[in-house]
Amino acid sequence: MALFQLWIFLLFCGIGPCGAIHWLGLTVNGSSVAWNESEHCRLLQGLVPDQTQLCKRNLELMQSVVNAAKQTKLTCQLVFSDMRWNCSSIELAPHFTPDLLKGTRESAFVYALASAAISHTIARACASGELPTCSCGATPAEVPGPGFRWGGCGDNLRYGLQMGSAFVDAPMKSSKFGTQATKLMNLHNNAVGRQVLMDLVETKCKCHGVSGSCSVKTCWKGLQNLPHVADELKSKYLAATKVIHRQMGTRKMLVHKELDIRPVRESELIYLNSSPDYCTRNPKLGSYGTQDRTLQQNLIGQ
Repeated sequence: MALFQLWIFLLFCGIGPCGAIHWLGLTVNGSSVAWNESEHCRLLQGLVPDQTQLCKRNLELMQSVVNAAKQTKLTCQLVFSDMRWNCSSIELAPHFTPDLLKGTRESAFVYALASAAISHTIARACASGELPTCSCGATPAEVPGPGFRWGGCGDNLRYGLQMGSAFVDAPMKSSKFGTQATKLMNLHNNAVGRQVLMDLVETKCKCHGVSGSCSVKTCWKGLQNLPHVADELKSKYLAATKVIHRQMGTRKMLVHKELDIRPVRESELIYLNSSPDYCTRNPKLGSYGTQDRTLQQNLIGQ
């Protein structure tokens, strides 16, 4: 099995087309690392130079990156446990199969989820005091309503978005990574993941008062749990738009394959290539098939 995975990796990754989510493999070789020496950044081969440099300059972030990789895998399998494609192939990371390499709607979902997960994890690590380079999120600018005041320690989404996007978008800015269409697609889907994360920020409160009367509340802005974010992204996955890279005026753009008069909306997931039906086993297409699969196997992503 290990030889087969290596063959798949060499066949499809080459000089870096799969490197954009290669970091999900940190769950394999990054979980036991202390991340206190810059040499540790070389443990994950396939990072583009900008990711390696970010790792060396921000070693304290790498445990959050490892946690984000874990959460991406677990959450993807959880929300797709009842689907034909049940995200089982994500367990092969960093050695990916065609369902996550060919610009499918499944890869669109995973890119968006991974992008949201890394910003989510960093933002919460700031608020929990795990990172020396950041702390609680800034106090909201909006005026508090009657009966509550801003306080507590909100998730630092601004820092999470800044560092998360720098890490996950770096491969698409490398000259060695895939085609221009692939780069644009992945950058777009990464941004969708982060936007959903921002859209789902909620006001959380703690009550104060005599005998729990809640006469005064202390409130802050916090992120919803990642499975909730993934559920929203799953809805976008089901309504994803197939696009084509086409000349529009003076430059080439990704446009709706069937309705190229409509620009791609910033809120929709996009993909370049159609998926198999995932009912029948076909390793060449990245389909494990559904024959003999049980609910328990769905839930653990086998």
